[in-house]
Amino acid sequence: MAKSTHKLDALAALLERTGGHPKRIEAVRRAQSFRRSWVELAEVLCRIRAGSLYEQWGYADFHTYCQEELTLKRATVDKLTVSYSTLERHAPDVLERDGIARKIPSYDALDYYERTVGDLERYSQVSDPGEDGDGEAANDAPRRRGPVPQAPSPELHRELQDAVFNEGQPLAELRKRFDPHFFPQPRGAERLDRIKKANALARKLAEILAEIEDLPEPQVRKLEAQLGKLRATLEELAEPLKEKVARARARADVRAEEARASFAEQLREQANEAELSLARKRKDKAKDSAKAGDGPADQAPRKRKRANEA
Repeated sequence: MAKSTHKLDALAALLERTGGHPKRIEAVRRAQSFRRSWVELAEVLCRIRAGSLYEQWGYADFHTYCQEELTLKRATVDKLTVSYSTLERHAPDVLERDGIARKIPSYDALDYYERTVGDLERYSQVSDPGEDGDGEAANDAPRRRGPVPQAPSPELHRELQDAVFNEGQPLAELRKRFDPHFFPQPRGAERLDRIKKANALARKLAEILAEIEDLPEPQVRKLEAQLGKLRATLEELAEPLKEKVARARARADVRAEEARASFAEQLREQANEAELSLARKRKDKAKDSAKAGDGPADQAPRKRKRANEA
């Protein structure tokens, strides 16, 4: 445990023992849990869901319980539970961190990891994650939203793991660093984005002009007409690009799904090989132990035979 954690624990105990001010004790206690707060909440949510405990409290389903009793939206709950399950599967040692001496990844960063590569690792597991019948693995799977991420290279996979679990990079940094690899823009997408932004700015300018008092009305009408023509031109430019970009993204999604399936199969083969190798090592170790144990027993009859011959 980190020195800072020991210090907070000792201070809290001292304040409680000596009758410290309640608010001071509360501040220390909250400092203790500050860095781990999302992990602790996510853990209890996962346990409640796994045991269907919400049914005992009169709720029909897990998300209704979270919304009505904990005031947590479904999207937040899904991020929390998926992120905690991601840590359990891929980096359980992170759950032992105190959040002070060593960072605990944010649940947004873990959600990004799960959406880009975590599902590949889950589907490549040798054993069926849901074989215990509690359905928790299925519940952990996030809904696909947006474009399909491209399959990572082994190097990119390791780089993302390090950035999330060891470096504790925030979501904004992860997107800046990895989005070009996982979500490359098709040709024409950047131009389409610029056109959309220009159209939105022209619309906003027209709305603001109408709200400003004391502007000459003829000038305002003239500008509104010009902005209207500009927006019409921008929409004409955008229309063919929309179709082109949509088709390109659809093709990219198909290729990405195929590549991700192939990558998941590679991970599965590696996991199989690792499991077989571990099984062989255990078998060899058991044989060596058996031989070592049989040694003295094998020698005893030979000694007795020599004694009889003498």
